Amino acid sequence: MGLTLTTIPETLTICRLQPNVELPAWAMVGPFWSITRTPDELSIVVAKESVPADIRAGRRVASAEARGADPLVRRWYSGIGYGTACSSRINLFAISTFDTDYVLVASDRLEDARLALSRAGHIAR
Repeated sequence: MGLTLTTIPETLTICRLQPNVELPAWAMVGPFWSITRTPDELSIVVAKESVPADIRAGRRVASAEARGADPLVRRWYSGIGYGTACSSRINLFAISTFDTDYVLVASDRLEDARLALSRAGHIAR
């Protein structure tokens, strides 16, 4: 069974801060945000509108919620979906929660990603 990917309406961006900074309030605004701290960086995925102008941020990204038959560990990222995206030269960035995976792709490649994943048997809307 393929996955169902549903586009999230918000345009997100990926920000990079120094690893030792306090968590900024703007990082936790809106219906979707994700924060990862490592020894090397603080990475924040949040609505583009929430990010102050002086923050280092990447490209605009579109995101889709991935629902399928395999909760917690989805096979699409390491298998079908990832392989499909790679063969189409589409970069994916995944964020996983306990129940759901979220796939981020550059906004200008969203339609390409939908088409490639649809051809691989997934439902992409």
